[in-house]
Amino acid sequence: MNLRLARNAWSNLLGAAIPALVMLGTVPLVVKGLGDAGYGVYSLVTAIVGYFAVIDINVTAGSVKYIAEHNARKDEDKIFETMSFGLATYAIIGLLGAIGLFLGARWFVTDVFSVPGQLVPEAIDTLRLAALGFLLGQVQNYLNSVPQSLMRYDISARVEMVFGTLVPLATVGVLLLGHGLFEVILLRVVASSIHCAILWRAIRRLLPNARWRWPGARFRSQLLGFSAYSFLSRFAMLSYTYADKLIIGALVGVTGLAYFTVAATLANRVLSLTFRLSSVFFPAASALAAAGELVRLDRVYVKATRYVVFLNAAILTLVAVFAHQILGYWMNDEFARNGATVLAVMALSQFIDSLTSLPSLVNDGMGHPRVSGLFAVTRAVAGLAIVYTGVAGWGIDGAAWGHLIGSLLFTGAFLVYVHGRTVPTSLGRLLGQGYAPGLFGVALVAVAASTAEQLFDRGAWDFLFILGVTVLLLGVHGALFVIERDDRLLAWSRVKARWQPAGS
Repeated sequence: MNLRLARNAWSNLLGAAIPALVMLGTVPLVVKGLGDAGYGVYSLVTAIVGYFAVIDINVTAGSVKYIAEHNARKDEDKIFETMSFGLATYAIIGLLGAIGLFLGARWFVTDVFSVPGQLVPEAIDTLRLAALGFLLGQVQNYLNSVPQSLMRYDISARVEMVFGTLVPLATVGVLLLGHGLFEVILLRVVASSIHCAILWRAIRRLLPNARWRWPGARFRSQLLGFSAYSFLSRFAMLSYTYADKLIIGALVGVTGLAYFTVAATLANRVLSLTFRLSSVFFPAASALAAAGELVRLDRVYVKATRYVVFLNAAILTLVAVFAHQILGYWMNDEFARNGATVLAVMALSQFIDSLTSLPSLVNDGMGHPRVSGLFAVTRAVAGLAIVYTGVAGWGIDGAAWGHLIGSLLFTGAFLVYVHGRTVPTSLGRLLGQGYAPGLFGVALVAVAASTAEQLFDRGAWDFLFILGVTVLLLGVHGALFVIERDDRLLAWSRVKARWQPAGS
């Protein structure tokens, strides 16, 4: 299980990492092609479409859990029932959302948000086109979850890697040819339709006997019951991903939204990469819980926490300490002046949020989505109130600080509650064996890097030298104090095995 879990985690990470790098590399070209205000409108359109996904009751969560369980029991009929119900549900959700977006496009653009007059017609047309993208995106979202529930993250990751790489590059090409926002969204709609077709073909290969099989009332109730509470977690995630942008678009305007979106997107994309490592834990935790292997689940959970927390802390150090330089070299001085604080604070907020990822997956895998769902919806309501207050008083910096305050309050409460109750690991064991090995050393490196950056950074070469030394120190600390001895020996044996034939 451990080796298979590691392979799926690695595949899932690569499926996100390469597209993230391409996306981040193309952002300056997209901003230049659309202009600051145009990129703000683009961010607004994607935020509106993304927030419409709150109508998604998160049947994917229940589907992944039950397909994983039924696959372990070799019960194909139940797998097909789950898939049929999931596809029908997401087709309906996508259609309802598309209708709402299409009919409400003019109201959103003209009455709710601050869009410059010359951009209003294009913004309305683009949002209406994006309605079709919403329908396709919902179906794509469900289809993507099926290979994952069968522990074939390599398939979903490969497809995601290809489209996640080609679409940003094609977007730049569309802008270089002189087209605008409407054509950018059209490209994404076409890509999503092709993505769905390829995923469906892959599923047919994995499940050659797949057929339409409608589940009975009892199973539908069971699936919806699990998914309903998981929906609350998804609602919180969507709220924190998109609602802040809607608030900024209404109170600050699209130019300020562009500064915030670039910084927040960078923090989110970089720090969410390790979630791709941990997300494979959900079907694995479901299978282990169903088999009653709680001791094994506890052992794998603590080790996964040890590694994921260290990786996120190391990434946080690099992003937060060098926030101004990153935005300056990546974008320009204007974005660095307006977005450096947002980038650093949002990175810290994302790191604190990441501490809930693994325990949430284990909690849900143990069959307690009600707990994570109720915590999530409470945080969504209170957290967005804090963010709104921050934006109203301090603009985009206030939004970032609002996120951080919400993360501190609710992450701490969640960790204290679930451990020893719905997660079969004590909080003391998690802190001592999961958090401590990585965080203490990373904190020392962060202080040293911040001091060096303040005292000695006088240009690009100084920045690169300090950055390089920081990465080296983080790597040495991880190798010596975070990676467990058995894993170090295993890794070294594999390195020697690869080089031995060449040497002999």
